[in-house]
Amino acid sequence: MKKVLPAFSYLFHPIFVSVYATLLYFLLDLNAYNTSQKYLILLQISIITVFIPICIFFLLRSLGKIDSIMLSELSQRKIPLFIQCLLLYILITKSITIDAIPELFFFFAGAAISSLLAFALSFLKIKASLHMLGISALTAFVVGLSFHNQVNALLIVVGLVALNGFVATSRLEMKAHTGSELAIGFCCGLIPQIVLWYCWL
Repeated sequence: MKKVLPAFSYLFHPIFVSVYATLLYFLLDLNAYNTSQKYLILLQISIITVFIPICIFFLLRSLGKIDSIMLSELSQRKIPLFIQCLLLYILITKSITIDAIPELFFFFAGAAISSLLAFALSFLKIKASLHMLGISALTAFVVGLSFHNQVNALLIVVGLVALNGFVATSRLEMKAHTGSELAIGFCCGLIPQIVLWYCWL
């Protein structure tokens, strides 16, 4: 099991959470999007939240600003988190707007708030787990979607809750975080999503 656990840190790296959220949105949403519309939405989100950050990662690594995609050092988190906040702002103001796709808008708005919290905490020398931030936000979003669309997503929610445990255990096994850092990251991801439920549920 110890050999399997690190895989959860890579499969559920926060950079991929936006894609997982979009796919689950299409699975649980009742709006009639055709295939081409789904691909276009997914492409926009992937470019802004996955491909651009990966390119920036390689740039920062070549400049010696970061040494790993896991951002294990607190000092290395400030620039990537600031860029993440900026990219999410661009996404919700230019692409996934409140008029176009309100559910995803509020998910990414919550993600932007979570990123800002993690960014602010880095200046206080507090290291929040970005993995837990991402997976807890995703879990809250899916719970909100199930209520919003009146669909039974119990198995998906149970799976996501289990994944929270696996991801947390993975980060502990890799000695990337302490228990308190995992708890802080969990709260940073979960609370903004729950607060924003009141805007769209």
